[in-house]
Amino acid sequence: MKTPKGTTTPDESKRPARSSKRMMDIAKAAGVSLVTVSRVLNHPGQVSPRTRERVQSAIASANYVPDLVAGSLASRRSKIIGVIIPTITNSLFADTIQGLTDVVEKADYKLVIGSSRYDLDAEANLARAFLSRRADALILTGVTHNETTLKLLMNADIPIFEMWALTDNPIDTVVGFSNFEAASSMTRFLYEEGYRNIGFMGGLTENNDRTMMREKGHIAALHDLGLPVLPERIERTVFDFHSGAQALKHLLQRCPELDAVFAASDVLAVGAVFECHRQGWSVPGRIAIAGLDDSIIAAELVPPLTTIRIPRYDIGVRIGEEMLSRLNGIPRGQRQIDLGFTIIERAST
Repeated sequence: MKTPKGTTTPDESKRPARSSKRMMDIAKAAGVSLVTVSRVLNHPGQVSPRTRERVQSAIASANYVPDLVAGSLASRRSKIIGVIIPTITNSLFADTIQGLTDVVEKADYKLVIGSSRYDLDAEANLARAFLSRRADALILTGVTHNETTLKLLMNADIPIFEMWALTDNPIDTVVGFSNFEAASSMTRFLYEEGYRNIGFMGGLTENNDRTMMREKGHIAALHDLGLPVLPERIERTVFDFHSGAQALKHLLQRCPELDAVFAASDVLAVGAVFECHRQGWSVPGRIAIAGLDDSIIAAELVPPLTTIRIPRYDIGVRIGEEMLSRLNGIPRGQRQIDLGFTIIERAST
């Protein structure tokens, strides 16, 4: 069968040639060689700022979009980093993403973010998708994963980072802080402030090792301090303001003797303070309230919230630095990197 004049069959398609032709047009417009255009696209740091700006201006004027897939096949680098977070509605993860971005973008890497919605099967699907698209590195939130994810990542020949938690047995490298110790420390702080009937508001623990370890840390501290561990003093709920308000009401209905509540997230603590204002309960006169995160609203709340400052931005920066070192051929250093936490005492306790 003859091919109509002026058309091509699929196997005659020459997209790489078309791409090269466009690059030649860019080179001509910028007054540089084809090699220089390629360097600007793939290794901009190797080109002088003045020449780089001229080439980038020509690219913008021509609305040229480089074929990064073809480039990654040649260089074995996609310049893409996959990041899996449990939710995009919690601004706390945004600080970590920003820290990571501030580091890796200087090396011309880009982040692609996926949300697992606290679903381990969804996390596995995202991990598979990132690996199939040749991500140069992969970052996951937490240290709890299903067997599919573990098998995929154990066989992946790229740097793998887990974050926002700690474990003695990371897949590759873990960067974060001890959620257990943070919660234990805040419970001890409340005890030292004179509180003896301490309630706890935490998140739903299924597929969330961070909130699970916070609850365990709180309970362990109660045991060590000789305080009773009562199930009715623990309330688990989703992380939002309304749920924090409802959780406090439920706790005080069951346990009116409570004189302090530790919330495993500032969003719950803030919701609880709002509810105290609605009910006319003095904070900390009627009940002291403490949180965890040191979110933006914590210091602006009335009264300002006692909380735990966690290194959200620094987690992203440290992962970015470690990742670039690995991608530049430097062997892995520490497998577990603990960035710690700080108790911030304010008027709510």
